Amino acid sequence: MLVNPIITGFSRSIGSSELIAGLVAGIMNLTSLVLRPVAGNLTDHHSKYALSSLGGIFLVIASIGYLFSVNSFLLLLFRIINGIGYVLCTSCMATWMASLLPREKTGSGMGIYGLTNALGVAIAPALGIYLYHQVSYQAVFIVAAVFGVLMTRLVQFVGDHGKPVKPKQNDAAPRMKIIQPKVLPIALILMLFALPYFATQTYIVSYVSAQHLAVSTESLFPIYAVILLILRIALRNLFDTVSFGKFLYIGLLCALVGLLALTHLTNNLIMVVAALGFAGGFGLMFSVCQSAALLIVHDNERGLANSTFYVGIDLGMALGPIVGGAIRSLFPLTYFYPVILVTLPLIWVIYFVNRKSLDHIN
Repeated sequence: MLVNPIITGFSRSIGSSELIAGLVAGIMNLTSLVLRPVAGNLTDHHSKYALSSLGGIFLVIASIGYLFSVNSFLLLLFRIINGIGYVLCTSCMATWMASLLPREKTGSGMGIYGLTNALGVAIAPALGIYLYHQVSYQAVFIVAAVFGVLMTRLVQFVGDHGKPVKPKQNDAAPRMKIIQPKVLPIALILMLFALPYFATQTYIVSYVSAQHLAVSTESLFPIYAVILLILRIALRNLFDTVSFGKFLYIGLLCALVGLLALTHLTNNLIMVVAALGFAGGFGLMFSVCQSAALLIVHDNERGLANSTFYVGIDLGMALGPIVGGAIRSLFPLTYFYPVILVTLPLIWVIYFVNRKSLDHIN
């Protein structure tokens, strides 16, 4: 997350065209999306300690590699390596975390795990941009490499190595699966919550600038992170006792408030309301959906379940900017957020069709 906001600029600085710079930015997520099923199956059949360590090593190699990238080919190669490290770490670590928790505490435990993820997503891009402006691109890559080394080192301190659950003697040998079907509705719900968030992340600056609004857009996501921190700590004990449906309705209401606030954005106070909406919508539902994905399957399929869950995130990250760009090109600017509101009834439809299975997760 340190590297993502500055990688297109670095790519152009070494001579890449706009098209190649866009490919450099997106190929990490594309690699992640393609490899999710592989990572999920590996997680269910191999030590999560070993796979997380390997993922960390790939992240370090990629960060160091950026320092020596003098052309687009090398940069694309190291972005692919970055994507391999990212998919291994995200698929393995959440599954590993869940395996360390009692089943009845999975919701609250994954809420804390999701909180650290949200803080990384909010803080790291700001740190990366600051380092680039104050020092250089190379400083960002060095700090990213240091964080990768620290992460890989910290993994060594986990005593339980997350070895796979052995099937019972009479069980049939597990088959290779691309996705976990039970988790697919959850992944689609989270993808639709993520679309407005990542569309906003991409277009909020130009949206405010085009309307000449006196709003401090750089504060939106740090405020979102602070509100999310408060919400997840305050509600941590409810993740294991409140049904998925109740959380979903709260998330839908918050998302509606956030998108309406952005529709009528005129000052910083309304921007804080928008941040609250995103925190109560996408931010809160991230943890709820991840916990549900891990609880709806047997323990020996949690790796595949988690990778299917992350497909929703990958698609949200990829489609958010694309959908936002399509709306910008087809509709007047003032219609940007009213059109994005269509994601909310779609979320409700997916939930309604699958409500029996989702509301009885335990």
